[in-house]
Amino acid sequence: MTAPAPKPPDGESPTAAPQANTAASSSGVVRKNRWRAIVLAAAAAVLLLAVLLSLGVGAKFIPASSILAALTNPQDTADHAIVLQSRLPRTLMGIAVGIALGAAGALIQAITRNPLADPGILGVNAGASFAIVIAIGVFGVGSLSGYIWFAFLGAILTTAAVYLIGTSGRNVVNPIRLTLAGVALGAVLTGIGSGLTLLNPKAFDHLRSWSIGSLDTRSMEAVTTVAPFMAVGLLIALFCIRGLNAVALGDDLATSLGANVNRTRILGVVAITLLSGAATAGAGAIGFVGLMIPHVARWIVGPDQRWIMATTVLLSPILLLVSDVVGRIAAPGELQVGVVTAFIGAPVLIALARRRKVSGL
Repeated sequence: MTAPAPKPPDGESPTAAPQANTAASSSGVVRKNRWRAIVLAAAAAVLLLAVLLSLGVGAKFIPASSILAALTNPQDTADHAIVLQSRLPRTLMGIAVGIALGAAGALIQAITRNPLADPGILGVNAGASFAIVIAIGVFGVGSLSGYIWFAFLGAILTTAAVYLIGTSGRNVVNPIRLTLAGVALGAVLTGIGSGLTLLNPKAFDHLRSWSIGSLDTRSMEAVTTVAPFMAVGLLIALFCIRGLNAVALGDDLATSLGANVNRTRILGVVAITLLSGAATAGAGAIGFVGLMIPHVARWIVGPDQRWIMATTVLLSPILLLVSDVVGRIAAPGELQVGVVTAFIGAPVLIALARRRKVSGL
């Protein structure tokens, strides 16, 4: 005879304990999502403050009242001309490039399951930059609308080459091999591109600051040229982001859960190409943004790729705009934003690496 099942405590039904666990779990999820929403609201507020700083701080300080007047009721004054003709295009470019680099970094880290991956370390930015150097030096392309297509081609070819080397021809991602392949290929392309620019310095004179990473654009044409490609890339990223949570569990488990791993990776590569290629064409090779910000976002909001992406697209432009402002006031001339992000990014990454619990995938 089987022993009788133990009776629950007086006044408690047999299903009380599972229901209590479910209620506690639901309460924990609600608290976590509430915290994440607070983080997003705070990041949006800081981004607005960074925009005001970018529009107001420079060789001449412009107060917030003049900035708002220039945006809402422009007049023929010196302050309004500075805001609308110089600082507004620069600020919009910073927002667009920051979102693009951050989203591309989050995508690469999720697809490759490599927390060290970003458009710079995997050589995507170097490939786009090299293709632009070829466009200018060999084909004589001098406009952004012309060489942006070369940037896309260089980005996709470099991404494909790094992925093939990193998987060794098999559909198995090796994070260490991906990183080594990206760094090596990026160094080779950067070296060849630098050599080509030295052969004809006059042709590449206007690309000196761009090659380091610069937001110094003086027209809205550059912004309107790259923004549509970034918008399409971001939409594709948002479309495939649900599958990234499954991909993070591994290919076999993701497939058993019904996720289409190959489709998610292909869409992710297309999005990375559009985002990285447009960002590099618009502002040059800016490092650390796509590597550092997804790390910080994962540390704050947890491993859910949806919240990581939402937090990243708010924090990345903050970093880029603040770096640009610091570069304007840190030197008698001006430090390029790519230099400042390196100064900021390196200590932050060291601090993250020294944490006892490093954010992983």
